[in-house]
Amino acid sequence: MKIIVIDGQGGRMGALLCEKIRKNKEKLPSGTELIAIGTNSAATAAMLKAGADCGATGENPVLVACRDADFIIGPLGIMAADSLLGEVTPAMAVAVGSSPAQKILLPVNRCNHHVVGVQDYSMARLTDEAVEELLSLI
Repeated sequence: MKIIVIDGQGGRMGALLCEKIRKNKEKLPSGTELIAIGTNSAATAAMLKAGADCGATGENPVLVACRDADFIIGPLGIMAADSLLGEVTPAMAVAVGSSPAQKILLPVNRCNHHVVGVQDYSMARLTDEAVEELLSLI
């Protein structure tokens, strides 16, 4: 199984996700890969430090990783061109959106993307819920 975590800017959300997924390693199928893809090197480094198995940075790693991922996890903005202050390119958004992977998106109401019908939870709560959703889908 291949779990991709995509994040940008400082990588705080991605790092929290990687840390919490690692803490639930025993609940994941044997051989599960946790791959960190940062839109910049700081985000990638934060996710690697938090426990990702491997990582890469930039547009092409997103395009390649999304082809055969089982799960893609990250902020809602990874599916919107020019989001995360311009770090998500149109090609990256298309790759995430058209991937056959199941997507677990965290509704961070910033960068002009607002999701109605959801509460404004803390980053810790959002990442907890994302990991719970991942485990329920597995």
